[in-house]
Amino acid sequence: MQTVTKLTQKQIVKSLFSFIFGAVGFYLVFLIMILIHEHPSGFSAYFLTQRKQLITIAVSVVVVMTMLYCYFFFENKAVLAKLLKTTELFLILYLGVFSVFLLSVYVNVFARPVAFVALMCATFFHRRDAIFVNTIFSLLMLVIDNFAGLTNIEIYIEGYACFLCNFCAGIVAVFVFGSIKSRFQCIILAFILLIPVEVTNSVIMLPLGEFNAQQSVDLVIFGGLSCVISVMLFMFVLPLFEKIFAEMTVFRLREITSDGVKLIKKLKEKAPGTYSHSVVVSQLVEACAKAIGEDAELARAAAYYHDVGKLKGPEMFAENQTEYNFHDDITPELSVDIIRSHTRNGAQLIQKSRLPEFFADVAVQHHGTMPIKYFYYKALKMSDGELNIENYSYSGPIPESKIAALIMIADSAEAATRTLPDRSPEKIEAFVRGIIEERLDLGQFDNCNITMRELTIIKSTLVSQLSGVYHSRVVYPKLTISKKK
Repeated sequence: MQTVTKLTQKQIVKSLFSFIFGAVGFYLVFLIMILIHEHPSGFSAYFLTQRKQLITIAVSVVVVMTMLYCYFFFENKAVLAKLLKTTELFLILYLGVFSVFLLSVYVNVFARPVAFVALMCATFFHRRDAIFVNTIFSLLMLVIDNFAGLTNIEIYIEGYACFLCNFCAGIVAVFVFGSIKSRFQCIILAFILLIPVEVTNSVIMLPLGEFNAQQSVDLVIFGGLSCVISVMLFMFVLPLFEKIFAEMTVFRLREITSDGVKLIKKLKEKAPGTYSHSVVVSQLVEACAKAIGEDAELARAAAYYHDVGKLKGPEMFAENQTEYNFHDDITPELSVDIIRSHTRNGAQLIQKSRLPEFFADVAVQHHGTMPIKYFYYKALKMSDGELNIENYSYSGPIPESKIAALIMIADSAEAATRTLPDRSPEKIEAFVRGIIEERLDLGQFDNCNITMRELTIIKSTLVSQLSGVYHSRVVYPKLTISKKK
């Protein structure tokens, strides 16, 4: 998610309306809950007998939504800047409230999926955002539990128990989720969630005088069921959100960088040199992203696809050529058109394959507006006068994210290091430093907010990684050993 420091007036108006509609959506969800719930006196009688409580709920929803809006306005404006993101947020909350209601009514009040909202928010939002949204969700459920009379909670202490259980289990889920890197590990998460769920429920319910052995068994069984359902519901809903909202989760990113993906498979078969280059660049970029605090999984995945445009005429690119070079028989101008078109072609292939739009952005930005010096120099030798270097440069735009800038540097550094006769750390360091300084001088990093400190870290990381990849090897003696007879 890109950082947004200031909202335009139009974005503020849109975000306000989205939160108003979001609050209205809560009333609709609540109305559906009332319709599902079989009230003894009937639907109309429910509104008459519960009118004061319903007013409390209505006002509470407005207050809570105002708190939520203020949080994002001051802490993470990027969520408010995109209507799709606020829609996603409210849909998570709706699903959370409705699933809690259904489990409370038809199974047991302690079987509710208390960590579902926290897990979803930890996946799609920042950690701090997820903690705050989990708090908001817990408050909403406390209000509904205590004033709606829909979730089989007959004494207030159980309502507070559920609030604390929602809050504590959600907080644990948010912090533990950062270590989850596969869908299988989510199953382990269910067992971890047992600790806050069982401890919180037990401690809060102890003061009840009628808390017997059967209730203890129910607490353990349904508390465990709550953890399992939270994770299962999360794993079921997650792919739908990934598809609908084009989210790039760690699970999705790993899936689309496997060898079985159609575009990667084509790259491996038709452009093996480009594929090999992309794999090395992805490793370099992943290490650099970790070093400067960027999303390493996203950077790695984007690097896999940065050169897929070379699938259109792979033989025109040096890494896929053997002995014959097609550019020897064509003009420098035509060569430049072919070479620079791979950025645009890559973006089109990515979009056609319905891969994340971020990958397409990286594909067109990873060369920025850099000159294609080899063919510019070749054209200079063939001409009498000066040439406009812009005609021999990539079309841009320049990188608009730090990850795109990372890939720009790593792409050039990896390709150039292959050609160095001396690959000592000192030579590589000088070469990488030159690559970064050249792009700085040409203004390639003006739109991506990358700092000099981060560029220094990137340089050091690349030197370390490239020295390891292209280290000197022992020269083996030319000796043939025959099998003993």
